[in-house]
Amino acid sequence: MKRLFPAPWLSLALWVLWLVLNLSLSVGNLLLGALLAFLAPLLMAPLRPLPIRIRRPGVMLRLFLRVGYDVLVSNLEVAWGVLNARRQPPRSRFIKIPLDLRDANGLAALSMITTVVPGTIWSELALDRSLLLLHVFDLDDEQRFIEHFKQSYERPLMEIFE
Repeated sequence: MKRLFPAPWLSLALWVLWLVLNLSLSVGNLLLGALLAFLAPLLMAPLRPLPIRIRRPGVMLRLFLRVGYDVLVSNLEVAWGVLNARRQPPRSRFIKIPLDLRDANGLAALSMITTVVPGTIWSELALDRSLLLLHVFDLDDEQRFIEHFKQSYERPLMEIFE
């Protein structure tokens, strides 16, 4: 069964999404959506990373809330920095953050977090996954930022995925 449906929840989600986007429950859309839901995960199975095993769901909820809070605060800080750029230009720079997180799924989640939080851009990951180059829009204390990044994002992801 796993060979035919490598990701049953993904298949179901694709089928429902197809029907919602087409706003039709016609026989053609039901069949075409089912075909898409069957073939897409089957053809993409070799591209999927290792199966995810979430070890601490409570930490995941705390991380989600933390990222949401940081997104709100960063939006305000970046907006304020842009509005006041003539008086006080932002101190943008690239910083290197040493990483302890090695799990591919955890690193993917970390890259999404840094992309979602305004003012930070994931620039480069070392080949051995030990160092992250990050661009920060306005940075006053590099060491404090690195400690915040590791404590707020990397450590919970390590608890969840490793």
